[in-house]
Amino acid sequence: MSMVRHRAVSARLLAGFVVAATLLSAGCSGDSDGSAATTTRKPRPVTTTATTTPHGPTALTVQVDDMKFSPADAHVKVGDTVTWKFSDDVPHNVQGIGDKAMGINSAITEKGEYSYTFTVAGTYRYMCSLHPQMRGTITVT
Repeated sequence: MSMVRHRAVSARLLAGFVVAATLLSAGCSGDSDGSAATTTRKPRPVTTTATTTPHGPTALTVQVDDMKFSPADAHVKVGDTVTWKFSDDVPHNVQGIGDKAMGINSAITEKGEYSYTFTVAGTYRYMCSLHPQMRGTITVT
């Protein structure tokens, strides 16, 4: 097995363990409002990342490249959609931190996009589960 393929397999295994640990520990987070999640939101294809009309919701694009989220901290309004655009040479994902952000959960990928529409005001923390130093915050008002 080539070194690159071995590293990719190792990274996927590590990601699985990190995601499992994150999900298990999420119940201990202080972000809970006391209610349990009953559904899982799956990523949906994105057709555009451009801003819509001035009266409608807007879209924000967060670049995932060079081992960072850019911008790492952003502010949007309720109803806005954030799209993370992956364009790095190594795989990444977007994983919500804490109960409030449990719906933010992208696949692990090097190229592509993942979108999430924020329907409730609050502060949503997220990270790349493969690279825990990669963190970001979306503040929704």
